[in-house]
Amino acid sequence: MDRDIFEEDTMTIEKILGYSFFDKNFLNRALTRKAYALEQKQRNQDYEDQEIFSTLGDAVLKAVLADLLIKSGCKTSDEISSKKKELERKESLARISQSLGIGQFIKLGAGEKKQKANEEPYVLAETLEALIGAIYLDGGYDASKEVITKWFKNFFA
Repeated sequence: MDRDIFEEDTMTIEKILGYSFFDKNFLNRALTRKAYALEQKQRNQDYEDQEIFSTLGDAVLKAVLADLLIKSGCKTSDEISSKKKELERKESLARISQSLGIGQFIKLGAGEKKQKANEEPYVLAETLEALIGAIYLDGGYDASKEVITKWFKNFFA
């Protein structure tokens, strides 16, 4: 069923994410895959996809992870880079996304739905990065850091 995120869904995903959006459009865009957005545009609906949010989220994630690694005791650039590389791997991000249950909220194109793309590690990781980008745009660095810290708490315990 094609639909925008309704208020009930918004409250659910915000609870799952641990962040309430001031601008719900950021959340909606972060969950919108390119194929879905293109299909909606063919129906004369104006939709933006998650792609640039994912790029921004990747950069924010790198900064926050470096920050957390330094605060957790990493002493050298090599140590930070090595540990950060492991944490930001698509598989790690997909596991976090799966544990949060984000897949059910991703807006997929028709072909992606048939292929169950919302279960694919790449799609889950990319969507998590898009959500980080959306949180950053909506609430800034501190809000992003707070959420990422919660999501990665098991890695820093």
